[in-house]
Formats: sequence, C-alpha cells, structure tokens
Amino acid sequence: MTDWTEKYRPSSLADLRGNDKARDALQKWARTWNDHHEAVVLHGPPGIGKTSAAHALATDQDWPTIELNASDTRTKDVIEQVAGEAARSGTLTGGGGGRRLVIMDEADNIHGNADRGGSRAVTSLVKEASQPMVLIANDYYDMSNGLRNACQEIEFRSVSKRSILPVLRDICRKEEVEFESDALEEIAEMNSGDLRGALNDLQALADGRDRIEADDVVTGKRDTTTGVFDYLDTVIKQAGPQEALEASYDVDETPDDLINWIEDNMPKDYHGEELAVAYEFLSNADRWLGRVRATQNYSFWRYAGDNMTAGVAAARHESKGGWTRYGPPSTWSKLGRSRGTRDKRDFIARKIAQSNGTSMSTARREIMPYLAVMTHHCKNRDLTVAMAARYKLEAEHVSFVTGSGESTNKVQSIVEDATELREEMASEGTGGAFDPDESTTTSEDISVTEEDSESATAKEKSDAKATDDETGSGEKGATDTGENDGQSGLSDFM
Repeated sequence: MTDWTEKYRPSSLADLRGNDKARDALQKWARTWNDHHEAVVLHGPPGIGKTSAAHALATDQDWPTIELNASDTRTKDVIEQVAGEAARSGTLTGGGGGRRLVIMDEADNIHGNADRGGSRAVTSLVKEASQPMVLIANDYYDMSNGLRNACQEIEFRSVSKRSILPVLRDICRKEEVEFESDALEEIAEMNSGDLRGALNDLQALADGRDRIEADDVVTGKRDTTTGVFDYLDTVIKQAGPQEALEASYDVDETPDDLINWIEDNMPKDYHGEELAVAYEFLSNADRWLGRVRATQNYSFWRYAGDNMTAGVAAARHESKGGWTRYGPPSTWSKLGRSRGTRDKRDFIARKIAQSNGTSMSTARREIMPYLAVMTHHCKNRDLTVAMAARYKLEAEHVSFVTGSGESTNKVQSIVEDATELREEMASEGTGGAFDPDESTTTSEDISVTEEDSESATAKEKSDAKATDDETGSGEKGATDTGENDGQSGLSDFM
C-alpha cells in the first residue's frame, strides 16, 4: 500500500495546510534569492510539513532538487564532495534559469568536533553557495551559532486541529472511505499538531475498512510533550493563570530549568510594573526550589511551579501579540564557558574534604577562601609548600588557589618541594620500622617510670617558661623568627 503521507504530499505551497505565515515567508525568500543569496532554515516540531514545503517550493519555482540527510553526510569531506558540488554548481539547465534547490534535512544533527568538521563545512558551504539551499531542523538552537547566523530562519509551528481536519476529510473522500466526523476529530486531537502522524493513523484505521467510526479510533496517544518555545508563547503572551499552570505539565523541562527559560525570555515581552510583579513571583519560585535542594522534599516543586507559571501569567496586564525570538537561558552558556574552572575548583575541594573529613561544600566555601588569602601569590612560601604537600596538589591547582601562573618557576619549585616534603613525611610515618639501627630497640629502652615521667614533664615546663621569658610568648616568638609559621597557620584552618 502506498504511504499516504507521500501520496498526498502537497505539490504546491498553495496546498500546504497551516503555517500560512511561514509559507508566505518561504515564497518571499525564493523570489528574492538573487538579491541576498542566503540559505534558509525551516525549523519546528517533526511532522508539520517542513520538508513538504521545501519540495512544494521547488515545484512552484521549477527548480530540480538535490536532497541530502545531514545525519548521513556529517563529515567535512562528504559534505564538501556531495553537498558542495550541488550547491556551487550552476550547470544544470533543466528550468528555473539553471537553478537547483539543495535540501539538507536534519541540519540540527551536526555538532562540531563530534562530526569531524561537519558543522564548519556546512557553515562555509551556505556562505559560498551559488544555488539556493534549504536546511531543515527540528530544534533551531541545536545548530551552531555560526550556522544560524549564516542563514535566514523561518519557524513552522504545530498544525492546528482545524487545519488537520479538512485534510483528513479530503483524503477519505479520495480513498472512498466513509467516516464519522467524531472519528476524524479524535484522530486530529490525539496527534496534537502532527499532520504526518494524523495521516499515518488515518491510513492504519482505514486499512480493510469502508467506513471509520468513532469506536474504531483506538490508536494510543502519541507523546504530546509541548516544546519549550511554544510554552513560552503560552505563559508569557496569552494564557491565564490556570491555563499556564496546566500547560506546564506537558513541558519536558524540570522546574529548575523551566524557571531559567522563563526568567531569561520574560523581559522580551514584559515591561514596567508587570515585569516587576512577574519577577516577584519568580523570586518566590526560586525560594521553593531552594527548599527542595535543601530538604530533598520534591513536593515543594508544586509551589515553585505555581509561582513561575500561574504567577507570571497573572502579572501580565494584557495579551501580547507578534512574534518574539526566544532563546535558551544565558546562564547555560556562561556555565559552559566556566566548566573547566569549576571542575578544577571541585577537584581541589574534594582533596581538601578527603584530607580533613569535611564535606565538599565546607571545603569549597569555608576552607578554600582562607587558603587563598594565606597563600596569595605564594608570598608565604612555606605555607604554600605545606598546603600543596598535604593535599597533593599539582601546579595547576596551586596556581588556582594562590592566583599565580602555573608555569612560573615559583609555582614549579613549590610543587617540587611539596613532593619532597610528602616523601619525608611518609618516611617519618614509618616510625623507624625500616631503620636497622632503630629496629633493635628493647622494651628496657622505652620503659619510663612514673617518677621519670613526672621529672621530664617538669623539665619541659621549665624550658618552655624560659623560652617565653626570652621571647615574650611562644606564639609571638615563632612569628618574630619566621620559623614554622607556615605549618602552624595551615593547621589552624584545617
């Protein structure tokens, strides 16, 4: 049996159902291509007609097509050989003034180094192409910044139920299949904007039947997860508090991520008093999320969700019109840039925590700041050596704590001295067990009578008092002479 999605694929943009604005924008791009020579990205959820629109455009313009799947041609060499030849060559004379349309599907599945230069090759290709190119992607923001900036972009949205129903009725009539209206409405409803999915379900139900009734519609519902960009449109622009809250249940984002999406994109549409009120609700949501992290009581999530969805929607004075370019939270890109630094910080905190028997949080927030002050630029060299020895730090870690360059001679020599100090400490820790001269010690040599012990204690106290009289105090004397202050200071904070 012929696949109905192919059999009834629109042959002209005029036959495309839904996405009228996107259709008009695509027509305009094609008409003005000679003026801008830019590629275009068609993006949106799967099954809504992006590829069909590209082929329909080619038919309208009388352009032969070259279709590629980016996930199958991901490497730089393959892209340049296959797509490059198609995009740069203008020798085909079969209509349209020698034009051909290059259609590259799954353009969001090419990622930098993982695809061995594929992303850079496509970016270079769309900049140099002498033929019109259409790139198709489900998630626009999964494409690299360079590739997005090199193309125009047109967003396709989920097809509404009222746009899907006429297509289903028309196909039933052409296939001579009778139907109950309720049956087609149920198919359109359960596919949630996926026209291709609706056609597949209709074909499956019609197979072997002359009539489709509502009771025949037993196809399980597909994943109706709402895209985060559609949800932002809902909560920020138009929904009431209750609708915004219920719509959040279908978004595949945790409350911790969703609050970042809303916080970053809300100021693009909210201003003045409504922005201030919305931020107040977001701050309340953030407090509840903090309680979740502190107590691991995830029942608090619902209070955070109420504030960040219903609260933000309630802050809006009126519906917002027009189209807004929403983007992923800027916090994520900042965290990506600082990933190396945070990994280094956590490595050092883990070493400190293991050595001192504390949590990583305590090591990071309470101990590391003191170490950074005491060893700033390695000015207290003895203390810096002792720190590096105790926590087994390499040059990059010493540099991180002290603020010095890890390649400097000073830091390198500190690491070398710390290694020697660790070896000495390890040797002393054996207690002479491997020293032949010490191993013959007898019990008589180490036995001490009670009187001897008391005499020794009295003598130590007398010697200590004499030292104090000379220097003022034991602590001050050590500081004045500069001896052992590094090791003492380290132990004070460990």
